[in-house]
Amino acid sequence: MLSETLKSVLAELNGTSAEIEASAIISIDGLMMASMLPQGLDEDRIGAMSAAMLSLGDRTAQELSRGKLEQVLIKGATGYVLMIGAGSESVLTVMAKPSAKLGLIFLDVKRAAESITKLI
Repeated sequence: MLSETLKSVLAELNGTSAEIEASAIISIDGLMMASMLPQGLDEDRIGAMSAAMLSLGDRTAQELSRGKLEQVLIKGATGYVLMIGAGSESVLTVMAKPSAKLGLIFLDVKRAAESITKLI
C-alpha cells in the first residue's frame, strides 16, 4: 500500500516537467522503495549508486564543516542527477535532461521530498 502511494508521488513529480526523465525513492542503505524509471535503467544499480553518493556527500559536508547535507547534484554531458533527503531513512533521486530549468526542478523535487517525508 505504501509503495503505491509513493509511486503516485513520483508520478506527480514526473508529470510536473517534461525535463524529468526518471525518479526513485531509495532507502539510505540502497534498497528501492518506489520508482518511475524508463526501460533499461537498473533499479539495483540506481539504488546502490544513490546510497553511495549520499553517504559520500554527507561525509564531505561534515568533514568540510558545511553543515547537514541537503542535496547532491551531479551534472553530466547528457543530464543531471539530483538527490535530496526524504525523511531520515530515504532519499529521492531524480534524473533530468541537460536542458532542464534547475530552479523549477529543485522546487518540484523539494515539494515531493516533503510529501514523501510525511508518508514515511
